[in-house]
Amino acid sequence: MPQAEPSPSALWRLARPDDDADVTRLALSLDAEDPFTPRLTSARVAHTLAALRAEPTRGRAVVLEDEGRIAGYALLISFWSNELGGEVCTIDELYVVPALRGRGFGRALIEEAAAGGSVWPQRPVALELEVSPQNVRARALYERIGFSVRRNTYLRWIPTRPGPA
Repeated sequence: MPQAEPSPSALWRLARPDDDADVTRLALSLDAEDPFTPRLTSARVAHTLAALRAEPTRGRAVVLEDEGRIAGYALLISFWSNELGGEVCTIDELYVVPALRGRGFGRALIEEAAAGGSVWPQRPVALELEVSPQNVRARALYERIGFSVRRNTYLRWIPTRPGPA
């Protein structure tokens, strides 16, 4: 299926404090479409945004601004890999409003992050992300870009529940 061109006025930029309400709204929309476990709360989003502002080396929140409105967001998290010999940009969350999907905004963000610069401070040695098995459309996009399944299995243990519920 041919992809529509992104709007020339649309851009990914660093999120500002005045974007927090929009980022929270969009994060809760992502959780409604593809539920997290445990379920996401406004308090947890606020905690994440505050942590990224207080310690920018951890990562950054970025927003997609299209015609003056926030139409998407992403959380880009830093991870140093000894195996790869450098910083990995983990795309922890990526969401574009349904009406604007399929127009190249996700690809544009990934390409910007891979190049380093406006949304990510330097060129990372790799980008990584997770995708839910049921999110076939997103997985197809990521595979077209060049992401591939790794040989290792991803495991998680949550010993406590720090931070806001």
